[in-house]
Amino acid sequence: MDQAIFHLINGQWTSPALDLFMAALSNIEIWSPLLIAIVLSALFFGGFKARTFMVCLLLSLLIGELFTSVLKSAIDRRRPKQVQAARMVELQKARPTFMTLFKEPTIRFSGQSDRNGSGPSFPSGHVTNNTIIAVYLTLFYRRRGWLYWIVAAAVGYSRIYLGAHWPSDVIATLFLATGEALVLLGLFELIWRTAARRWAPEVYARHPSLIPTGRRVSTFAGPDSEAGNSRHIS
Repeated sequence: MDQAIFHLINGQWTSPALDLFMAALSNIEIWSPLLIAIVLSALFFGGFKARTFMVCLLLSLLIGELFTSVLKSAIDRRRPKQVQAARMVELQKARPTFMTLFKEPTIRFSGQSDRNGSGPSFPSGHVTNNTIIAVYLTLFYRRRGWLYWIVAAAVGYSRIYLGAHWPSDVIATLFLATGEALVLLGLFELIWRTAARRWAPEVYARHPSLIPTGRRVSTFAGPDSEAGNSRHIS
């Protein structure tokens, strides 16, 4: 079943438009300037939620990359292009990199160089990173954040389309990375509640949780509480 689905996506459900789109979607160099701009904007100009989101996300991506590297070495599963002739899409070189989007990609089939030069297949680093981003966006930005799952799904599909991963790699990595993101965010939340309560009580009073809840918490203090005065914390 795994190979049958792979051959459908990689060898039959193809088109020139999809070739360019899928190859571009998987090429981090094209999107690096935009991603760097987003990160810096959030860190320097964002509020507490944006900065918290970005710090937690960057830490999770770093830890996720290390975890993925360890699992790849331990499981050592061969990629499709390492065990058979898979259809490959290669973007042409261009400077700046995004100009490659205006050039027709090269289509070829994997050979000996691909078998010797590519790392293990599972888990997928692309799927891990984009799943972690999707989980964090969903939890921090709710109604707008869940839209990133469309991007994460497209990236996962592109990895099969480009002959880099088996369908089972993508599906298993999706669940693995989702659990990883939730565990890490839970750990960050525990650290925040323990450390901030002690070392930054004023900040903690305004932000008792890293994850926005959308609720307003009322606190009553001193004699003013008898008069019905309250302070709201968002």
